[in-house]
Order: sequence, then structure tokens, then C-alpha cells
Amino acid sequence: MPSPSVSLSTAKPTTAQADALILGIRGDEDKGEFAAILDLLGFTGEKGQTVTFPGGDGIKASTVVAVALPEAPTAEDLRRAAARGVRAAKNATSIALALHPAGVDEVEAIAEGVALGGYVFETYKSAKKDAKKKVLTSIVILSPFARQTTATKAVERAATVAEAVNVARDWVNTPPGDLRPGAFAEAITAHAGTDVRVSVWDERRLAKEKCGGILGVGQGSDSPPRLVTLSYEPADAVAHLALVGKGITFDSGGLSIKPGASMQTMKLDMAGAAAVVAATVAIARLGLPIKITAYACLAENMPSGGATRPGDVLHMRSGATVEVHNTDAEGRLVLADGLALAAEAKPDHIVDVATLTGACVVALGELTSGVMSNDDELGETVLAASRVAGESMWRLPITEEMKGKVTSSSIADLRQHNPKPYGGALFAAAFLREFVGDISWAHIDIAGPSFNEGGATDYTPVGGTGVGVRTLVRLATELSTTR
Repeated sequence: MPSPSVSLSTAKPTTAQADALILGIRGDEDKGEFAAILDLLGFTGEKGQTVTFPGGDGIKASTVVAVALPEAPTAEDLRRAAARGVRAAKNATSIALALHPAGVDEVEAIAEGVALGGYVFETYKSAKKDAKKKVLTSIVILSPFARQTTATKAVERAATVAEAVNVARDWVNTPPGDLRPGAFAEAITAHAGTDVRVSVWDERRLAKEKCGGILGVGQGSDSPPRLVTLSYEPADAVAHLALVGKGITFDSGGLSIKPGASMQTMKLDMAGAAAVVAATVAIARLGLPIKITAYACLAENMPSGGATRPGDVLHMRSGATVEVHNTDAEGRLVLADGLALAAEAKPDHIVDVATLTGACVVALGELTSGVMSNDDELGETVLAASRVAGESMWRLPITEEMKGKVTSSSIADLRQHNPKPYGGALFAAAFLREFVGDISWAHIDIAGPSFNEGGATDYTPVGGTGVGVRTLVRLATELSTTR
């Protein structure tokens, strides 16, 4: 389904030509001529509150959607309000938004919220069921900045970023049988187009390049693993950022097999690779002056007679050997090879994104990603980028004790899995740290917020969320302007 066009206008809310008007209400004084009906409908301005009523006389829109806003809304408040309003304006073919943006950054946030809130994944729905459904075709953001070039560019940027998020969502939502490693590599190549260079290593090239982690995870599947490398190298690049994404297209747990119920959503285990790829292409399309090298480490973790066994030792790209203890801790193995390759390119920074540990979900819940780093400055920069982007993240430490646990194998250089059931997210990060050398590196564990099994809220849909994309684009923006 094509995305609706998004434009800007200086029109007043009462004169805007649209099926639905989304009106931000910042308090009783903001209710204006709608005070009586809003009071009748019980609108109190409570956070997240939305009510819908007919437009009536004196307003051109046939429907009004009132959304609650704080007295001084942040960009994230406006992003969420825009998404909430679009979702509430059902069957409207055109929408006008009057959310009182205070500046161009707020206009950009509203445009992002509109595009993210309108996302649906209907690839596998019967077309007959939706034959009579009205399609949203146009959205106009009402703003006094509408005629400014910076505002127009902000809307264009928002469209690029939101498209990237929605592409990542599509990939995560695709059934795992339709997005196995080879098919995912083809989808990445098609999406990249001419914006970035793409190379794909198959299982033979992976063996030649000694990528024992990716091969070890993927050898139990009849769909061989792939490593996809994306390169964006603008002539005016002021920094080099390497991105690495975990791309387990389905995680059965391997021979350390998961319970059946735990496998149901394991198509999500490639969300890190989806985020890294989508962000890289968006960064290229935005023309940011930063070199990006991205590595999508793709494998399907399946049990078979050829699968890696607990007790096996894998020979990694870095030259290190790893003793496997739990084949359901496979993400760190594919990331290890990707991180080693990234380190060989000697970038200024490396950031990996992965649905890595259930332990991070236990620590931070389902809505917040964990950030761990060997560089405090980079870790704080990632957090700052996430705040601007509107994605919840929190710093976790890599404690000193984890180094000894990672190197505690009696037969190999490294132990793959934590010997105790505590600090699993920290152990995994300490393991990954072994493969980046002294390069500035940050790890983002998105295990919690990558997939939403509940109902849709604001701009978060059911299923794949595309988390990480906005933070990576914002991080690249910051790194390209601070050098």
C-alpha cells in the first residue's frame, strides 16, 4: 500500500480542507470553541487521551480528533500524538494536523509520527476483505513554518527515516519460511538499490574467510548462512562508522531447542540486521557526510544431524577459538565474526544491534534497549541520539568479573555462555568486546522492544517495531556534524 503524501500548510485549523482534523489540546484554554463538546465527552487532557467527534459548523473537516498534549510538548510528545491521531482517524482519506509545533524539529517529529502511526502489514491478508476500505492518501501539517525551506527539508527527512523504520518492520514481520538467509540477502540487495554498494558472501566464501561463528550457527539448516556487507562512502565523509546486525532469520535454539511456545515469535531474531541495513540505506539517501560500513550476519539456527553441538569448538574470523555451551546463545557467535570484520576496517566507531538476550528484557523490560560500551563517550552519544530519536535506551555496565567468565573455558580461548544464570546481558556484551580490539564500540541489545505482542499504541504497531533505526540515523547525524 503506497504511503500518503505529506505536505505543509499555514492554513488555520478551521479552514483546512481535510476529512479529519487532528487537534492538539494543551489544556482548558486550548479547548476554545470545542470546550462544551470536549467536556461532554469527558476529555480531561490526561496523557494519551483521544476523543473523536463531528466537525459541525464553522469547520471544514467533517471529523475532529482531539489529542491531549502537555503544556509544553516535546518532539516525542508530538510524534506520539500525531501517530495516535492518525490511528484514530479511521476511514479518512485526507487528514490535517494542528499540533502547534514550536519549531522545525517539532514539524519533523510530527511528520515522523504520521508515517510511523499509519503503518500496517497486510502482505498476507486477503485483498477481498479490504476491498471497501478507504485509503489515506494525503496528510497536511498545519504550521506557521510551512513556507520555510528548512521545514520542507525536515518533512523530507522524516519521510526517509520513517520509510526505513517501516522497511525494517516489514522484514521482521515476514514469516520466517519466506525470509531465510538467502532470501533476506536478496531483499537487502534489492532495497539498497544504487544508494549503497552491496556484497554477499555465501557459505563457500564464509569458509574461505574463516567465519566460523556464522558457519557454526547456520550449519544445522538446509538454508546456508550469508554475510551481507553494505558500503556508503561519500567524498566528504568526516568519520567512519561501522554497523553490525544480528540476522538470525529463525531461532529454534538449535540442539539446545526452545520450548514450542518460545519459538512462535522467533522470526524477530533478525531485527538487528534489519535495523542496521535500513538505517544504512536511509543515511545514504539523506546524504550524510559519514562513511558507513554495515555487516548483516544472516543465519537460520536449526537442529539437525549437522548442527553445532554443545561442547563443540568454533574457529572464529578473529583467530580466537570459542567453546559452545548453549546453541541457543547463537547471536553472539554470528556477531563475533561481523565485529571482527568491522574491526579490520579500522573505523572510528563500531555499533552492533541485536535481539541478543532475554536477560536484558528481565533487566529493562519490554520497551527499553540496553546499551553497553567500551567507550563511555560513545555510550553516552548513543543514549543522547536515542533520546532525540524517541527510542528508550539505558546504559548497563560490563563489569570486571565478566572478563574472567568469558575466558574461563578449559579447552578454548573463550567460553560462549555464562556459567551462572545471572548477568546474562553483561556476559554477552563482554564476549562481544573480545572481538573489537581497542576500537570505540557500543552494543545495543533490542531483545525487549524489537517486537510488540500486545496491541498497537501510538506509533508502535503489533509485531515488528523497527526499533534502532531512528537512533542509528540520529547517531550518524551527530557523528557527521561534531568532527
